[in-house]
Amino acid sequence: QVQLVESGGGLARPGGPAKLVCSASDIDFRRVEVRWYRQSPGKEREWVASSPLDGIRKYADFARGRFTISRDTAGNRVFLFMTDLKPEDTAVYYCTDLTNWGQGTQVTVSA
Repeated sequence: QVQLVESGGGLARPGGPAKLVCSASDIDFRRVEVRWYRQSPGKEREWVASSPLDGIRKYADFARGRFTISRDTAGNRVFLFMTDLKPEDTAVYYCTDLTNWGQGTQVTVSA
C-alpha cells in the first residue's frame, strides 16, 4: 500500500514561515498531480494548493501569494512553503496524489 508521509509541522509564529514536506517511497511525484489540503478544528477539509502535470500551479485564495507548492527534481518529495503565517492557518495539513493520503502534519500558528 502506498503511503504518503507529511512532515515539517509544528509551532510557527504569526508572520513567520513554515515548510511542509510530503514524501512517498512508491510514488514518482513527477508523474502525478499532487495537492495539499488542510483541516482546522470544527471545519471541513479544504483545498490549499495543486501541482498538476501541466505545471500550472493553483492556489486557494487564502494561500495565493503566501504559499508555494513545489516538487523536487528527483520526484520523491513535494513541498509546501508557507510565509506570513496567520493564526487562521492553524490546521492539519495533508498531501495527496488524488488516490492516496497521508496522515497529516499539524501546523499551529501562535505567538
